[in-house]
Amino acid sequence: MTKRDDIPFFATVPVQLEELLTSELSALGAHEPRPTRAGVAWHGDAETAQRVLLWSRLASRLLATIGEGPAPNADALFESLRALPWERHLPTGIPFAVDFVGHNAVLRDSRYSARLSKDAIRARFTDLGLPPPEARPAEPEIRCNIRLAAQRATASVDLSGTSLHRRGYRSSARDAPLKENLAAALLLRAGWPAIAAEGGTFLDPFCGSGTLAIEAALMAADIAPGLIRREGPALSHWLGFDAEAQERLLTQARQRARTGRDSAPRLLASDSDPAAVAIARANAARAGVSELIDFRVQAWEGRDRPPPQPPGLMVTNPPWGWRLETNRPIEGLYMDIGDRARRILPGWRVAVFTGDARLLSALGLRAERIYRLHNGRLPARLGIYAIAADARPREEAPPAAPPQALVNRLHKNLRHRRRWARREDLGAYRVYDADLPEYAFAIDLYEDNEDSDRRYVHIAEYAPPEEINPRRAARRREQALAAVREVFEVPAEAVILKTRRRRRGTSQYGRQGAEPISLVVREGAAQLRVELGERLDTGIFLDHRPLRRRIAAEAGGRRFLNLFCYTGTATVHAALAGARTTSIDLSRPYLRWLADNLQLNGIDPAGHRIIRADCRQWLIETRQKGRQYDIVLLDPPSVSRSRDGAGELDIQRDHPALIDAAYRLLAPGGVLYFSTNRRRFQFHPERLEVPGGRIREITGQTVPADYRRQVPPHRCWRISAPAAAERE
Repeated sequence: MTKRDDIPFFATVPVQLEELLTSELSALGAHEPRPTRAGVAWHGDAETAQRVLLWSRLASRLLATIGEGPAPNADALFESLRALPWERHLPTGIPFAVDFVGHNAVLRDSRYSARLSKDAIRARFTDLGLPPPEARPAEPEIRCNIRLAAQRATASVDLSGTSLHRRGYRSSARDAPLKENLAAALLLRAGWPAIAAEGGTFLDPFCGSGTLAIEAALMAADIAPGLIRREGPALSHWLGFDAEAQERLLTQARQRARTGRDSAPRLLASDSDPAAVAIARANAARAGVSELIDFRVQAWEGRDRPPPQPPGLMVTNPPWGWRLETNRPIEGLYMDIGDRARRILPGWRVAVFTGDARLLSALGLRAERIYRLHNGRLPARLGIYAIAADARPREEAPPAAPPQALVNRLHKNLRHRRRWARREDLGAYRVYDADLPEYAFAIDLYEDNEDSDRRYVHIAEYAPPEEINPRRAARRREQALAAVREVFEVPAEAVILKTRRRRRGTSQYGRQGAEPISLVVREGAAQLRVELGERLDTGIFLDHRPLRRRIAAEAGGRRFLNLFCYTGTATVHAALAGARTTSIDLSRPYLRWLADNLQLNGIDPAGHRIIRADCRQWLIETRQKGRQYDIVLLDPPSVSRSRDGAGELDIQRDHPALIDAAYRLLAPGGVLYFSTNRRRFQFHPERLEVPGGRIREITGQTVPADYRRQVPPHRCWRISAPAAAERE
């Protein structure tokens, strides 16, 4: 193609980094960069494009725009792409592929649109009497990008090859690693280039796989990301490629890197996990900056002395705490980060990246600026702080004294509930449930049926509202712990504190990483294993005891089906009553737990059907086989995004279909119990198809005495099928 200095380009970037990329492109010589959502449009010549590919720390991809045209339907898309000058950009002998993004009312299938685009590109070459390039989607040398927005399609050649954030040094990473270009953006927002130029020290005390430290080293040593990228860009196959300019740019970049290494400041990175530090060291070696970074295995809590001078920048991505925190809520870590920064980092700048704005509040530092960002699809925040050179450490508050009002309420509740639990033959029960609004905890007592001396107090804190200062919430937490230890007279290790908070992930339950605490509790005739330490859930829903007893009373000699059976507590009660049981769940751990519970009660699991399956799919298949059951328990999770499932389950949306499917398996005269813990759940009987079924809400009969409160912990309905004579 003819060399031009006004080629239109488009550089993509994660959302909310567009302005940062605009500044970077201007510094690299881009002409009139214009930010749009998730990218920046600009003009320039081939050499500028090659410089951007070599030096950009923020861009994800660089596209050379070929043109655009109307694309309201397939024919228009084909003709618009066929009319574009592809021969000025694509060589004839190089295999290519098409990435198609977008849809409209007619063009809905991106795969079909991509095939159509490929045919249009090849048709352009045929029209000109040129051999068309080979379409090879699996192994292309260059990729074409077609973006459809409403009725118009924009065509580009992707000069990046692989995404530019993949520098090539990270072969492995710990959980939830930062992308390299996001890490670079955090460093730029925190002002690291200027601090590094002045010789300031860098510190990341939660380094994980080392991405922040490595990107900081690349910046400080003036090393172009393109120099270490393992997979070269597709640029060299573009007909606009300037080989002489490329060699000149690479020579200049190598010289800058040699000079920059000699003047790079000290970089410190640490983590409490030895495996993470080992990965970080290996990544730094692949990036060629291992000699610039001092990696150490060290917990933040162990830093009691200031890092080596001079002051500089601490930038870090601590644990976000989306999941359960056991015995030490995540806010406590952030409080310690703020307090320790005041003590050991006077004169430093501090930048903390997290997914929860409340965690930044827990730092107790005055923010210069808080940036809204995203880590992948997760919204996040970057807080920037300046620690005064004469900053005084925050005075530690004296140990929290148990508030008398809470102590009195716990004494009263424990006295009454203990007598009630003995009458009910229970080894696990609720003692307190946010009775005092300022102490929003649910407190349960678990007594080991196999060892009467083993007692545990399980405290589930309801996550404080966002407007509550985290330090104030922590003080109340300490007061509650002190009150529990005083009233229940148990050692500190027998008190398990958990905080329910927002979760981002695939399921609402799961392992959390704490040490397991397993014991067996009594529930009438049944013995049930519970796990207090390593999970958010304990293996038993205490509020469903009356429903389990009701099922046991009705189950003798009958066929019982337990859908979404969890750990099978209802199955155990039904089996002890003489029922033939079938239990369905998708979780292998929970099904093993069910088998363990059966064995605890002298029941051979082989005598009962335990099936690992998606309940929705199983219901469809089982109806076709004609199986019937006398009692069905349908107690699904409120929301499920299990990786192995057939799709997301939302009980508010999906309960009519689930109930209908379960009802169809009822034998004449059978009973279906439907229960849900979904808050603000709205039951829609008018949407059910349960011919002859009698529907009655029995929530009041299924809530135990230790869960009586203004809002019941669950809601429950009894749906009975007509007898055979009534059906006829």
